[in-house]
Amino acid sequence: MLRIALPNKGRLNEECRELLADAGLEVRASSERSLRASLGGEFEAIFVRAQDIPEFVADGAADAGITGWDIVSESGRPITSRLDLAFGRCSLVVAAREDGRVRTLDDIEAGTRVATVFPNITRAFFAGIGRPIELVPVSGAVEIAPHLGIADVILDLTSTGSTLRVNGLRPIATVLESSARLISATAPFTDPARTRALDELVMALESVLIARTRRYVMANVPRARLEDVKRVLPGISGPTVIDVMNGGAMVAVHAVAPADSIFRTIADLKALGGEGILVTRIERLMP
Repeated sequence: MLRIALPNKGRLNEECRELLADAGLEVRASSERSLRASLGGEFEAIFVRAQDIPEFVADGAADAGITGWDIVSESGRPITSRLDLAFGRCSLVVAAREDGRVRTLDDIEAGTRVATVFPNITRAFFAGIGRPIELVPVSGAVEIAPHLGIADVILDLTSTGSTLRVNGLRPIATVLESSARLISATAPFTDPARTRALDELVMALESVLIARTRRYVMANVPRARLEDVKRVLPGISGPTVIDVMNGGAMVAVHAVAPADSIFRTIADLKALGGEGILVTRIERLMP
């Protein structure tokens, strides 16, 4: 039974629980305060700080974990991303005062003070562009640093940019794109059974993520328009076509379609003479 380290609180915790439950791995704990739980009877979960998960995984205390890629990158530990979970998306950016002279990275002079809660990433980034800076480590409220004279620019996370704008800052460069990831240690397992179990976990979670971006479409369409219908509903390997009892010139088609264009799909089917169009969500999809 693999041990999976999960964030113990916050939005990441909620998103993890929802994803795992959709994959048939519901969190079952003896109490709300329990730091250990069963994941559908298949895996064991331990709840720790998101910042500590890379350490737990790299040291072997957990076989895998879920946390933000920004946290993994800052840790510097030998960690591999097994699956992008598509939530918790944000960007790590360099930002400067809106009313200041720094407009691009080229405006950052040697010795510029940079405030951040990501000292390792910051140091590596500026070293990579050949710009020596003075690092100003802080533990929070990074946005206030340029206004207090503590730093000239900052390197911090943003998702919508609204916090930067409210505090009179604007991003001038993106350092890292982050999201929640399923991670494991870079070194492979020596036990084939553990490798297989982790592969099965990746497959289960991936099937849920794929399903969230698709819809199952069913409709009765004119047999004479099937070639046109195939262009509207390509499906995974083409739509399934079924004769309708007493349907005559009509046949039923079933197919998987992208969720983000389902409005257009329905409109196109209707224009081709489609009837009884039904769209449903998919729980899991394994191509």
